[in-house]
Amino acid sequence: MCGIFFSLSHEQFVLPDQKMLDLLKKRGPDSLKIVHRHLQPKTTALHSNSVNRSLYLTFVSTVLSLRGDVTIEQPLEDLETGSLLCWNGELWKLDGEDIRGNDTQAMFRSLVNAIRLVDAVSEARESSLRRVLKVLECSSGPFAFIFYDALFQRLFYARDALGRRSLLRTNALDSGLIVSSVWDGCSSSDWTEIDADGVYVLDLAIHLRTVNEKAHLYAPPILLVPRRRREDKSNPPIFLNSSFPSINKETPANPPALDCDSPAVNDLAQRILCSLALRVKNVPCWSATGGNSTCVAILFSGGLDCTVLARVLHDVLPFGQDIDLLNVAFENPRVLAASRIVSTDDTTRAASGYNLCPDRITGLSSYKELLRVCPERSWRFVSINVPYRETVAHRSQVVSLIFPHNTEMDLSIAYALYFAARGRGFVEDPITKSHMAYETPARVLISGLGADELFAGYTRHATAFVRKSYHGLIDELELDFNRLGKRNLGRDDRVISHWAKEARYPYLDEDLVSWALERPVDQKCGYGQTELNEDPGPEQEALRLEPSKLVLRLLAWKLDLKRAARERKRAIQFGARTAKMEAGKTKGTKVLSQLLEGVDGLQDAGDDDRTAS
Repeated sequence: MCGIFFSLSHEQFVLPDQKMLDLLKKRGPDSLKIVHRHLQPKTTALHSNSVNRSLYLTFVSTVLSLRGDVTIEQPLEDLETGSLLCWNGELWKLDGEDIRGNDTQAMFRSLVNAIRLVDAVSEARESSLRRVLKVLECSSGPFAFIFYDALFQRLFYARDALGRRSLLRTNALDSGLIVSSVWDGCSSSDWTEIDADGVYVLDLAIHLRTVNEKAHLYAPPILLVPRRRREDKSNPPIFLNSSFPSINKETPANPPALDCDSPAVNDLAQRILCSLALRVKNVPCWSATGGNSTCVAILFSGGLDCTVLARVLHDVLPFGQDIDLLNVAFENPRVLAASRIVSTDDTTRAASGYNLCPDRITGLSSYKELLRVCPERSWRFVSINVPYRETVAHRSQVVSLIFPHNTEMDLSIAYALYFAARGRGFVEDPITKSHMAYETPARVLISGLGADELFAGYTRHATAFVRKSYHGLIDELELDFNRLGKRNLGRDDRVISHWAKEARYPYLDEDLVSWALERPVDQKCGYGQTELNEDPGPEQEALRLEPSKLVLRLLAWKLDLKRAARERKRAIQFGARTAKMEAGKTKGTKVLSQLLEGVDGLQDAGDDDRTAS
């Protein structure tokens, strides 16, 4: 995980201001490096009366070291070509092969080799462009990057196809450009999230060659090289092939019921195992208490998706490594007032409120199930209780981090991720049952996001099936997948990474996603499947599971996670009770009021406060 920044100016090198630099360092506390490049037109291209068309490029990277024992500073520089790479993400595979060693270095080597290998002088520019795009086309993993090709004076920037890492952009005052992982919270609000729809290319050489005396008034043109799906009938002159297949639109007639022995259940188990193994390989471990070390933690509501990941992670990690389960609950004044909890002690009243949070209830239930199923593992249930006053104290910071997203729903979801990622709460002493303050040392956080989109976990999927049968359900699943790269993962990345943590999404592994897209719909969920003529016996109890995400529910059942297999979908803002904290009928789609007011004075409110227990 890294914080990356790039600026292009016609007048001078433009560094991030102190607030933006602090935010970048929060994402990557292990190293900071700044590199400048000054590009000038060749003398022969200048007219005597032309203006200075120099370009000033600034590259900044901060690094959170998560692979191996050595921190690799960025931006990476190639001494021979002068090329640079700012990389924020994880490269799991390149051209189908697992990465050995540092992924940033592997990506940089491939990109530099791509610009060196040219077919002929006259075709060198186009050939190198296509080779760079081919490298990106064959890259598997979550990423956002900025690559400067010094040989041909081109700049590339992009996010992966699913948009799992943050990248924002804005135009500078001197017709320049700024690209950054974060918004500084005080400069122009004219920032946009860079779409995950392709690769953006700036041809700086063309800009330097122009003889237009007003060239300095305009930013260099930006070319979007789009990603193209197989079924796309458009024929752009240059494009990236999508790594994902089209969704299987086969509509089954009276499909048999899925069961624990169905091939799809076994296939899914193996693919989740491989996905998790990639995501926890070579992660440095830290010791919380001087005893057993902790490499990873799980964002843990106790729901189906995260509990299955926890159980499979047990099969991946050595027994000597603890696994932290981060469970967040909020003091919600509106809910407390409605529940009429009677207590003259504010602390007791608040504690009762935390314990009544739906995600705390399901979290403890699934935690007990994991203890029963995997007793040899040291599971640590971390209760993260967030008082209302602390939520209010951090509001400005969270609002700034989610920008340009700016609705009440964005904020309520971000609150839960923000405090969960911080990882400060308490754990229960197994002997004395007393509560001890605890902060997870894990920098890698496993998230169950993506399962609902792949396996029909939302209520709207059931509605689509009722209205239009399998055709409607498949169309809704296709829409969900197509929107993944345009939705909220960039927002979530900014919120979670603020605490020098990195979220990893096993269900969004490229191979697992491709497998899910290729499966017929009746192998993913149970809508419309043949019902039993009579109630099943105890040996067939799994057949009573609800149809949403049925293939995942059956896997949970097979893993002996029977409580988790029955859990219904619940949105994070309702499970943790971050939604509608105040009285009134505020809708989730309402734009946040006073978004920019007071942001200039942002501080990391309460950074030194410990979560109340």
